[in-house]
Amino acid sequence: MYAIIETGGKQYRVKEGDILLVEKLEAEQGDIVTIEDVLAVSKDGKLTVGSPIVDGAKVEAKVIAQGKSKKVIIFKYKPKKDYRKKRGHRQPYTKLVIDKIDA
Repeated sequence: MYAIIETGGKQYRVKEGDILLVEKLEAEQGDIVTIEDVLAVSKDGKLTVGSPIVDGAKVEAKVIAQGKSKKVIIFKYKPKKDYRKKRGHRQPYTKLVIDKIDA
């Protein structure tokens, strides 16, 4: 059994026990998060596709950690003009483990 969910503007294919990194959610470590934007559910080989979401379907996940990803370096320059800028960015994320898929 698996489900396709949407969170943070991205879509993920998940099944029970999966660990995934999603865009930062406002939840503490150990909290249970319910995701109700379920786009499709496959159960016993039968696929149910929503338009746009499946009615009554939800996915429960537990927050394992909050963190920041690796630093991305942004470097701008213009040749022969003595113009250089160096910036860095670390995107925050939430690490989830999928507990239950209700279809």
